[in-house]
Amino acid sequence: MSISLSKRLFDELNSLVLIDPHTHINPLSPASETLADILGYHYYTELAHSAGMPREEIEAPGLSPKEKVGRIVEGLGHIDNTVQFSWLLEAARELFGIEVERIDPSNWEAVYDAVQAKLDHPDWEQQVLALSSLEAIFLTNDFDDPLDGFETSRYVPCLRTDELVFHFARPSVRERLAKCASADVQTLGGLAQAIGQRFEHFTAHGARACAISLPPNFAPHEVGEAAAEKALSAVLQDNENADDKDKATLGYWVFWQLAKHCDQFSLPFDLMIGVNRSVYPAGVFQGQDLYDSRVSLIQYRELFNSFPQVTFPISVLASVTNQELVSYAWIFPNVVCNGHWWYSNTPSFITGDLNARMEAVPRNKLIGYYSDMYKLEFALPKFNMFKRCLARVLAEHFVQSMGWSETRAVEFGRQILRGNVETIFGFEK
Repeated sequence: MSISLSKRLFDELNSLVLIDPHTHINPLSPASETLADILGYHYYTELAHSAGMPREEIEAPGLSPKEKVGRIVEGLGHIDNTVQFSWLLEAARELFGIEVERIDPSNWEAVYDAVQAKLDHPDWEQQVLALSSLEAIFLTNDFDDPLDGFETSRYVPCLRTDELVFHFARPSVRERLAKCASADVQTLGGLAQAIGQRFEHFTAHGARACAISLPPNFAPHEVGEAAAEKALSAVLQDNENADDKDKATLGYWVFWQLAKHCDQFSLPFDLMIGVNRSVYPAGVFQGQDLYDSRVSLIQYRELFNSFPQVTFPISVLASVTNQELVSYAWIFPNVVCNGHWWYSNTPSFITGDLNARMEAVPRNKLIGYYSDMYKLEFALPKFNMFKRCLARVLAEHFVQSMGWSETRAVEFGRQILRGNVETIFGFEK
């Protein structure tokens, strides 16, 4: 009964048109151009490298797309047990009409050509959006992005602020900010003005969120003007050689300014918490970062208390932090559970984490999923993975254990998949 029930619930959820609230899509080139764009996704390169393929083979300079695919295929045989490989096969089947159990040296060239025939269609972007049931896709935009040349109602701008908080000591970052904001960023007042101008620019182009990825040791707090002035002076004088304490102090001041502007402009502030960068520097591109269990949301209590009107959709990198996120979303009205990020993005972790959230957090504070994709072709298999997990939790916990009707369960699932994205990010019709 449970399997057939889950299937019925999945079919209902699968009819829903979605908004993807966090991606790394380039709106000027959203779809893949070759199979190399798909197999070049960091999940495949890092897994192939982990399984024994030298990084130099994967990242050799000057490789053509077909040569790159041929090399990565050599490492796929060791990863056919992974959920990431299942995404590849589901995309092949549902998007490209290719039924295969494996992609290996015996068939990869035929697969490459069949995929290319689809990608070469002039309307492939529209096809893949329709097949994936996607209405709108949030972007990750640099602070100086002009936001021109794309339809912002479909590709929704999101102000990404990591560089402003963590890399303001770089002259190039300051120069970019000064230029795009037409402001003197060498004074605290000018820097505040520049940040405000960026919020004006982004909201004028339809931005629905501000976002930042945060390291495990980050503990934001309000910094006084005198301390911030001193830190800014040190950073302007010594750039990246400035004392770490001064760089951190200025970073905290900038972060607090971002929160103030989220309050002023009524933007949610997406916090992605816990990534430790370059743990494995010998890894492939984007395959070097890991979670750090030493992170705690207690580090953010001053922030959550200081900005009660700002909604904070929170992503945690590891399932071990999920109970804490559930507890904070249970207590704080402005803390929202957001997706299943990175190393928690496998069915076993999703199912457990989702079950905990759904049975303890108010239903209007659950953003079910975001794809985190770099190319459009990954929306369908990644969202389908989540919808299967969601259908399973609805079937086993809410219908079978709690006695809910299937209609009520589907309604809850739709709220998690679509409804809360609309209300939290302001997409109500």
